[in-house]
Amino acid sequence: MSTVQPSVGHRVEAPAPDAVEPGTGDLVKQASQQISELVRAEMRLAVAEVKDKGRHAGKGAGLFGGAGIVALYGVGALLAAAIAALALALPVWASALIIGLVLLAIAGVMAMVGRKQVRQAAPPMPEQAIESAKRDLTEIKGRAHR
Repeated sequence: MSTVQPSVGHRVEAPAPDAVEPGTGDLVKQASQQISELVRAEMRLAVAEVKDKGRHAGKGAGLFGGAGIVALYGVGALLAAAIAALALALPVWASALIIGLVLLAIAGVMAMVGRKQVRQAAPPMPEQAIESAKRDLTEIKGRAHR
């Protein structure tokens, strides 16, 4: 590197002739590429988040369906208990009543678990990706004003 001797006695090094600063066009092109990559990354995050919420919604819906089927069996058992109560002695209908109540209790537990799964899925918006994109946009705007 060549050095320049200013009149005050300090040495200042001049940039080497082969060190080229990128031009404005190159910087704009680089920024454009980085923004494109950032948008693609945010889209991948949004897709992953929506898939996760969809999986929770599917589980919740399946558990609600299962709860309905178990409740249907519970109603069938309670009807059998009522028939048995009219036709037979106490022990037969009492056992059918107990089985029906147990099935309904299982259906209640399944419904509560399904409700929890559905709540985890709602709303189906990719909240993390949206927040990340907002932060990125704020950062880009902040750097553009400097």
